[in-house]
Parts: sequence; structure tokens; C-alpha cells
Amino acid sequence: MLNIIFMGTPEFAVPTLEALVNWDGCRVVAVVTAPDKPAGRGRQLQGSAVKTAAEAHGLPVLQPTNLKAPEFQAELRSYAADLQVVVAFRMLPEAVWNMPPLGSINVHASLLPQYRGAAPINWALIHGDTQTGVTSFFLRHEIDTGNLIYQDAVDIAPEDDFGSLYEKLKAAGARLALRSVQAIAAGQAPSIPQPELPELRPAPKLTKETGRLDFTQSAPALANRVRGLSPIPTAFTQLPDGRTLKVFRAQPFSDEEASGPDTGGAGRWFTDGRTYLRVQTADGLLDLLDVQLEGKKRMPVQDFLRGFDAKLLG
Repeated sequence: MLNIIFMGTPEFAVPTLEALVNWDGCRVVAVVTAPDKPAGRGRQLQGSAVKTAAEAHGLPVLQPTNLKAPEFQAELRSYAADLQVVVAFRMLPEAVWNMPPLGSINVHASLLPQYRGAAPINWALIHGDTQTGVTSFFLRHEIDTGNLIYQDAVDIAPEDDFGSLYEKLKAAGARLALRSVQAIAAGQAPSIPQPELPELRPAPKLTKETGRLDFTQSAPALANRVRGLSPIPTAFTQLPDGRTLKVFRAQPFSDEEASGPDTGGAGRWFTDGRTYLRVQTADGLLDLLDVQLEGKKRMPVQDFLRGFDAKLLG
């Protein structure tokens, strides 16, 4: 039976932890997750989703602030793990990922080598991809570059946004992680170098500016950006009066006559004050469907317009 240390923090990692706990071919001897963080209006310390799941199973939980600290590494070594399984955690120093005799594996939410980095789900949607997936691989020095174990493709539906695709990949990742650990336990796991591709799309950490809608881009590109950032961290723009408007759903407006040359320059707003809110882009109108004005709740655009003075759009 394999002794496993599991490392992860967000909800995305929880199904994988559950799958390993429930498989009788391994024993999760400890869980490593992020330190508690202030959350909510009271800013009280709150543990991660992985910590909550681990404590529900009575598993030891380690929450190091410094992965290079000798005290942490000594405690980690004391569990004598055969393998470490990492899902949505921090970058590990070599002394940590190389500690178990069978090494450490990671489950990443893309079909590597595409979308190496912190935000693979978001960037696949932003680029308008129709397929993504999950990959298991052995950790090494450079981030997300280790030898591949398995990959499973997942289709991206036209209606998918970050929230729905996150749920699909969360479940797919758990299945893939378990299959990978089972193969390692049986001594049958592949270890295949990642292919060299002529063009690689990175998945860097999102910043606030990632969410800013630039209406000099095309309407389809802007709709994909909205999808890739909904429901969090959310795309946004500024109304003519300077207030921030978050956009959760949008689509290119298909009426060719309405998106012709008479509509004006990029960034010009159009509304009937009741049923639609549209913005001119580089190649047509973007129809805003689900929005949130600063200080207000998220709502369908028709509800938003009921309490909004359309004259403010100029």
C-alpha cells in the first residue's frame, strides 16, 4: 500500500483528495495546504477547502509558510511517504518534490504543454478554445514541464464559462489523479517527455487588467474574455460617468445592420433603456447580458436598465 502526502489548497483539489482517501490501495498520511487566511466581512481566519476536507477525514494537516524551512521539511520527511500528489498548490522546492522515493506528481487543468502556468482554465476560454483537459505529470524544476503520465481531453461547450468549466475539470482531474496513482502503485505508469510544439500558449497569473474590456478588439474576442473571467474574477469596463460595470455574460450582436458603419467608433454605447445594452467593438456590437454596477447586485441587463438613467451613456 502506498503512503501518500497530498498537497493542495482550493476547492478544485478536494475531489482528488476524496478519491485518494476512498481508494483502498493507498493511505493518505498527511495533507499540506496553505495557512489560514482572513475571509468574510469579519476578516476572521478561515482554513482552505482542502484543510476542511482533510480534517473531516481526521488527517494530519501541515500549513507551512515557508516550504524551504528545515522544520517543515523534517516534519514532512517523518511521514515517510512513498509519493506526493499535488493539485493547485504552490511551486515546490526540489528538496520537497524530490523527497519521496517515487517522486511527486501534479494534476494540471490543461493539455500540457499548452497553458503552463497559474490560470489554464481562464486562458483556454479567453482564447476561444473548444477543447481542453487535464494532465498528470511528474514534477521537476521548471514549472509544468515534467514527464507526462496521462491526459484526458474535455470539450468546452459554447455556453461554458470559467465557473462551469472549472467544475468539469475538477471532476476530470480527480479521476485522472486516481488512475495515475493506481498506475504508479502497479509499477506501470508512463513517463513521457512533453512534446515540442511550434506555438505554446502560456497561462500566466491573472491581474486586474486582464479583466478590462478593450472595445478596440473584436466582439467574439471580448465575449470570450467575459466567459474566461466569469463568475470570478470578472471582466469589467467603465461607464461614461466613470463607474465600473462588471460583465458576467456577453455575446456578439448578430444584427448586421445595427453593427454597420453608422454605429460610430469603438466604445460607443447603445441602449433602448429597457431591453438591451450594447457596445461598439472593432467589428460589431457586443451585447451585454448579465452585469453588475459598482455597489449593486449582479442582475440581467433588463433589470439593470430599469434603475439606470440611459442618458448617462451619452
